[in-house]
Amino acid sequence: MGRFTTITRDGTVRGNPEQIVALLASTAGYTEINPYRTGDPALSIEPFGPASGVGAGFAFNGRDGKGTQTVAAVRADGIDFDIDMGAMGKSRQSIDLTPAQDGATRVTWSAKLDAGHNPVLRIFGLVAHKILGPSLESGIANLAGRDWR
Repeated sequence: MGRFTTITRDGTVRGNPEQIVALLASTAGYTEINPYRTGDPALSIEPFGPASGVGAGFAFNGRDGKGTQTVAAVRADGIDFDIDMGAMGKSRQSIDLTPAQDGATRVTWSAKLDAGHNPVLRIFGLVAHKILGPSLESGIANLAGRDWR
């Protein structure tokens, strides 16, 4: 029961890394593929900051919790988000992109949870793969299902 837990999922998307980074760096673009919106169509999203790039983000409120998501870093090969869910903890999500065959991109989506010194959050880390893993898989599926033309 360590302080940090990392959950990772992989998949392939037809878009190229530049297209994917541009989509995910934008609050409107991320909202389009948001895995939590897939499972909760009533998820409330309130944008803040710039429309795209570092500092772009949104407040969310839905059946899986409430908090904020902010673009922390934009790279040629991916993007990082800071997630703050208040008492439920903080995490860093990273989406790393590697060019693959036939113009496709290998997507590695990971979430690193920081339980701090909270014993309840450390116990959550033991089951986080089962709870958060499907959401990461859904995000990759949403990216893969998008028309990248």
